[in-house]
Amino acid sequence: MKKAFLCVCCLAIALDAPAQQAPPRAPHPAASQAASSAQQAGAAESAVSRRVEAYLRNLYALGPKYTVKVGEPVPTPIAGLRAVRVEIIAEGQSNDLTMFVSEDGRYLVQGELADMRADPFASIRAKMDLAHAPSRGPENAKVVVVEYADLQCPSCRRLSEILRGIYPDYPQVRFVFREFPLSQIHAWSMTAAIGGRCIYHKNPAAFWTYAHYIFDHQDAISAENAWETVVQQGVDAGYDADSMKACMADPAMKAEVEKSMAEGVELKVSNTPTVFVNGRRLVGGDRDALVQYIDYELARTSGVKKP
Repeated sequence: MKKAFLCVCCLAIALDAPAQQAPPRAPHPAASQAASSAQQAGAAESAVSRRVEAYLRNLYALGPKYTVKVGEPVPTPIAGLRAVRVEIIAEGQSNDLTMFVSEDGRYLVQGELADMRADPFASIRAKMDLAHAPSRGPENAKVVVVEYADLQCPSCRRLSEILRGIYPDYPQVRFVFREFPLSQIHAWSMTAAIGGRCIYHKNPAAFWTYAHYIFDHQDAISAENAWETVVQQGVDAGYDADSMKACMADPAMKAEVEKSMAEGVELKVSNTPTVFVNGRRLVGGDRDALVQYIDYELARTSGVKKP
């Protein structure tokens, strides 16, 4: 159901059929006319929403087990084009997207509405709170690489290896880590994420040593030994064992992880690793694509290429 293409669809039935002529009646007061117009507009918008739902159900064979919710059309910057929010729910999972419908309810557009005069990634960057996230590189860097990762995720381990290989090539770039544990499929990922927050608060620089250790020893860590493994890493970072355990039991640490996860959800992160280079999204850990994005942003923002 996730579409990366732009599709323009024509509904076979026009929304507005000719109205039958009503017999003459006495003029209504202005207030009554306004209320009647509002009711008619609301009914027309609801009819458009129902038509969008019916069309999408038929287009994608969405039977009764799928719940399709279509919001009321709202104005867009383009005259004659309205936006509708569509949510498709099945088996406990949902997919949210925005589509566009012509004002007469005839044409449906699937895709993104882009203002070519605006920065296409500004809204993404604005949703990121990086003030208290582990990072390396200059705080005022013009190029910022943000990864949303799960410490138990094998693909994130591969990305970690790639990043460690390119750090020396990009001293002018800031690299930021955001927690996004997929605890529904990775049994000890939340424990590792909470441990990372504790170590970051004790010694921000030690976070990277911790993260690299966890990635490198994924195969040896299990749900049974994850707690003690993380505690030991906390001791190595400067905690005593009791203080590290107390930190990991502190609800505030889990809340910080959940805040990072909520931020990722707001950014539509659904797979790990997901990387943003100045807001430009890269899903997975492809080295060539990552280097391409970084080099492009360096050239675009300052004309500086990697040394």
